[in-house]
Amino acid sequence: IRIVIYAVFFPTEGWINNVRAGSFSCQGNHIKVSSKLVAFNTEQAGMLGLSSVKPGSDGKWTVTQISCHADVVTDLDFSPFDDRLLATCSADETMKLWRVCDPEQEQPSEAELTLSPGQGRLELVLFHPTSSGLLALGANKCPLIWDTSRQDAPLAENLPSCVAIVCVAHVCSSARVCPTACFLPFICVSLCVYSIHALVVLYVQMRSREVRLWDHRKLNSSVGSVSLGTSSGHCMTDTSTRGVAMVPKLALDVMSCEVVRVLQLTDSCIVPISYQVPRKEFHADLYPDTVGTTPAMSAEEWWKGGNKQVERVSLHPDKQPKPKAASQAPAKRDLPSVNSCHSVPQESTRGCSTSSSPLSTASSSAAPSRSPSTTSGLSSGFLPSPSPSQSIKTLHNLMGPSSKFRHIQGAVMHKDTHITNLRGLNLTTPGECDGFCANARRVAVPLAIAGGQIAVFELSQPGKLPDTALPTIQNSVNVADFCWDPFDTHRLAVAGDDAKIRLWQVPEGGLTETLTEPELIVQGHTEKIYSIKFHPLASDLLVSSSYDLTVRLWDLEKGEQVKVLTGHQDQVFGMAWSPDGKLLATVCKDGKVRIYDPRKSAEPVQEGPGPEGHRGARVVWVCDGKYLLVSGFDSRSERELYLFSAESLSSGTIAVAPADVSPSTLIPFYDPDTSVVILTGKGDTRVYIFEIMPEAPYFLECSSFNSPEPHKGLAFLPKTECSVREVEVARALMLSKTSIEPVAFTVPRVKKEFFQDDVYPDTAVWWEPALTASAWLSGSNGQHRRISLKPKDMTPVSEAPKEAPVRKYLPSAVYLEEKTDEQKKEELLSAMVAKLGNLDDPLPQDSFEGVDDDEWVSEVLDFPVFLSSLVNFLK
Repeated sequence: IRIVIYAVFFPTEGWINNVRAGSFSCQGNHIKVSSKLVAFNTEQAGMLGLSSVKPGSDGKWTVTQISCHADVVTDLDFSPFDDRLLATCSADETMKLWRVCDPEQEQPSEAELTLSPGQGRLELVLFHPTSSGLLALGANKCPLIWDTSRQDAPLAENLPSCVAIVCVAHVCSSARVCPTACFLPFICVSLCVYSIHALVVLYVQMRSREVRLWDHRKLNSSVGSVSLGTSSGHCMTDTSTRGVAMVPKLALDVMSCEVVRVLQLTDSCIVPISYQVPRKEFHADLYPDTVGTTPAMSAEEWWKGGNKQVERVSLHPDKQPKPKAASQAPAKRDLPSVNSCHSVPQESTRGCSTSSSPLSTASSSAAPSRSPSTTSGLSSGFLPSPSPSQSIKTLHNLMGPSSKFRHIQGAVMHKDTHITNLRGLNLTTPGECDGFCANARRVAVPLAIAGGQIAVFELSQPGKLPDTALPTIQNSVNVADFCWDPFDTHRLAVAGDDAKIRLWQVPEGGLTETLTEPELIVQGHTEKIYSIKFHPLASDLLVSSSYDLTVRLWDLEKGEQVKVLTGHQDQVFGMAWSPDGKLLATVCKDGKVRIYDPRKSAEPVQEGPGPEGHRGARVVWVCDGKYLLVSGFDSRSERELYLFSAESLSSGTIAVAPADVSPSTLIPFYDPDTSVVILTGKGDTRVYIFEIMPEAPYFLECSSFNSPEPHKGLAFLPKTECSVREVEVARALMLSKTSIEPVAFTVPRVKKEFFQDDVYPDTAVWWEPALTASAWLSGSNGQHRRISLKPKDMTPVSEAPKEAPVRKYLPSAVYLEEKTDEQKKEELLSAMVAKLGNLDDPLPQDSFEGVDDDEWVSEVLDFPVFLSSLVNFLK
């Protein structure tokens, strides 16, 4: 019988955040789960984090910490008979028992029991699966079995000398002690005993991982093995997995047919992953009776050779035992004094409501009660499994936030729009330069010709360029960076290696002759310029960065320098103006991201840690200026995207999205209307697309675009150049070695005859200045006016008439319904006969000669018999 199981990844709202997991060198677990609580290692040695399996009444998780040990917590384990009893062991050579409370309550400051075996560092701790009061500890040199109910706390004896640690594993056919873990140099072996007399081994040697199957009656060789590779393992997040724990069966949502739930511990969160069978309600074949929470025997009975099993309980909601009343709870008894250990008074469990001993022979907490109303939906802390009757919106909520641009498509436009036969392009422009630039009317491309020459092509004149020489703009020095004036499509600013900025005026209709004399030259930097940027609101205002480690503002109307910004300790990789034009952000090679208010101070008003890599970086403001998006490199020279809060740069990144490994810097283009960022690098073939959100998970990855060959970059055109009838949200020019090709980025929509107003909000007229440079410098602020992109003959999709839904397919229940072979045979015969039409009607063959009527009717009447024979033959 095949049972289909699928994994449900909970949305980020279902993740346990505010987690700072630690990564320590220990052989134990970093996370453990009971039916109620989750405990995990934190980045601070000796501290454990604590949260709940289900969220609070407000739908959120509370995370608290417990100071457990003076050194690293090497392992931890919850009692199988008490959801709140936690055992921990540490490198400080002690093992402690804690009765923990709900995360909202105050946690105990002292352990209920502390064991000090005196055998050095403790590595593993594990509760016995069937008897109470019994713990297994693993020390450096000897295995320890502790019976906390006896005065002598006996040790396990007669074990092989190579065995460093012994723990009690889950036993089905026998509850006796079995050697379950062996630690040798570079080798970790973990064994579990099953009723089939086989052991599963996790074998790690020199970063090579295997799973092996053993027969515990014959340990000289394994039965079989499977290699798992050397990956560190990822599931839902891009960060490394610190540990994985399985939620007990009693805490599963059986009404949603959840058969397994694991919690994945990462550096910053705990991700629940649910494995479910696509069925409805409770199915007994999926849920055999599971072990309960009442111990089968005491530690003393086990030491005397007892072999009882824990009583099994049903997972059916109607058969769950009710919680015991307070009067029925077992009486609390004092913990015994044990050699080499000391007990702590019970009054130290402040705030925890419990009445039973942590190691009592009877269960201190009964299994949680279940009912259909409490095991499904949000009340259980996890979303229910999707059913065929749920809407697409509900499914999207289940799988997490999804971008409306996730299926965005990039396509190169028709060859009639291409500019081809480009020759002599400069493919080695500085890293701070975008490589080429374009506006609504023309595109400027650098040439690999002496004198820093730039070619200008008219977008209204596509086609093949002549083989003869073209008129160019001659700068007389190598070009460092250049850009078009956003408010003047004829004006081109060029920064050269001679620390000068030249302003050129391209005549109407394009270049007809070579330009050698610029309209204006401004100079003030003492060394070569990195990059230049025009102000997004004020006309005639330009900013530049240079090797002299300064950033300068220029009033081009007056032709003079007006501001000098300082504070950089190394090369300035990138600059960006805020959407309101008030602030300037920079990212520097010294590993800092800075924000300046140029009109108030020459020093940065904010400063924070930036990318660790030193190859290059770019910065752009996103989400209405609330965040800074930086594309750069990490310490391993891998490209990554970093998101910073513009109000708190010192707090560091709030989200990181990895890209790939490539030497070129990702150059971002951000569309404020859709909050979509499009990134690519010089020499890349892939174009990355993300939607940026102002809340977690911040980055929503969309479909990428791949060019057939490496390109030099993309230059984006104004939003008015997009075809709204084709739901085009961005249009770019792609520069290759020999051509300039327009690329349209469209969103697939069914009702293209309507104006998609959900992806086309009113757009800013950024090609018109909002104020002058002198007005901005004097303290004035402005904003662009906004216009609608809706054509007059189109109706917004939000106002489109609603159509009655039409079911195109039968409900899934029809397909899932089991049918007998006879029913299938009858349906097939009926369908084939129906294709023939009504046999009582005259057939065309009746008018043919050569066949008697009686013979023909006989053959027709026997045709169903023939079909039946044919079906049987095919079967």
